[in-house]
Amino acid sequence: MSQKAANDLQDLQHFGEYGGVNPSISDSSTYTFISAKTMFDTFEGNTEGCYLYSRHSTPSNLYLGEALAALEGTESANVTASGMGAITAVILQLCDAGDHIVTSRTIYGGTYAFMKNFLKKFNIETSFVDITDMNAVKKAIQPNTKMVYCESVSNPLLEVADIAALSKISIANEIPLVVDNTFSPLSIRPAALGADVVIHSLTKFINGTSDCVAGVVCGTTEFCLGLKDVNNGAGMLLGSTLDSLRGASILKNMRTLHIRIKKHSENALYLAEKFEADGLRVVYPGLPSHLGHLKMMDQMHPQYGFGGLMTLDVGSLENANAVMELMQEKKLGYLAVSLGFYKTLFSAPGSSTSSEIPEDEQKEMGLGDGLIRFSIGLDDDIQRTYELMKQCMLQLNILENKSKVNK
Repeated sequence: MSQKAANDLQDLQHFGEYGGVNPSISDSSTYTFISAKTMFDTFEGNTEGCYLYSRHSTPSNLYLGEALAALEGTESANVTASGMGAITAVILQLCDAGDHIVTSRTIYGGTYAFMKNFLKKFNIETSFVDITDMNAVKKAIQPNTKMVYCESVSNPLLEVADIAALSKISIANEIPLVVDNTFSPLSIRPAALGADVVIHSLTKFINGTSDCVAGVVCGTTEFCLGLKDVNNGAGMLLGSTLDSLRGASILKNMRTLHIRIKKHSENALYLAEKFEADGLRVVYPGLPSHLGHLKMMDQMHPQYGFGGLMTLDVGSLENANAVMELMQEKKLGYLAVSLGFYKTLFSAPGSSTSSEIPEDEQKEMGLGDGLIRFSIGLDDDIQRTYELMKQCMLQLNILENKSKVNK
């Protein structure tokens, strides 16, 4: 099934208007019409192939949307100016004032803040639960629940969602399942497992070059058109529009996604196995010690591996900061947020990408001060990378200290 996704992407062809092998970029904010009636019909959503205004759609963004729909196996896809632009549009499209959401307790900090804090302005409440506990999910659903929301592989704890089981719960309660698949493109295909809407931050693995911010919503044609409705579409009215130049750039980078994901996964698995053998507390879905390992194997496409994210717990924030600073000094990567870059990126999520989550909730979910999230890069000699990373751990006595803790 994931091979079909790769083939669908491979078979996509859009000639430029002058025969170029890359589609022409539409560098216009507005579009002309031959007749006034066609303009009216376009406003009403009754025309195909006509462009109105770049906040609504552009040829460049349409091409990218088609590629992303092929990637996820959905009928359609709308691109946005950020991952949060995609997330917020979907939530506000599906929820009205007084509604309720069931979501994972461990999700991206921006998503958490939007659900926990911002949605209170609209009297929309959110229940944060252990998404791997199906009984907890069922108990959290209320008569006014309008969606179940999760991440395929959660940020930053790397919990693996049972998408098929969550889909059954959603179907039984007649509510959509929305899945953020940012951490596992190609490895997991949520729509094939029962997800109704699939979201990505294109900023990360799909673009892969850390030079732009973008997002996407993948779903049915009806839902995607609804998001763009000029009267009540959240995507249209919130104005999270992706620039055509960036859309064209991301489309070009998607052509190497299958190669990059395989290498990210291969390198991450190598490092995870080595550091676990050294006595460090490693979390990586590819390790048998990971609580979601079997579930990941059950729903992943093995040719793309277990993903490029892993975490190491080095005991304290002081240790984490020292390790990351030393690794950056040794040119092993960058002390930076985000993921999917060709170089390894590392950060302490408790004080960065998950800082929106209160400290007591971080501790309750197992997000310790010493946790480092690694987005493993495309290093050609991963054995050399491991040896240099291990030298950093030894220099700071991290491995020795961890060995004593494990004993």
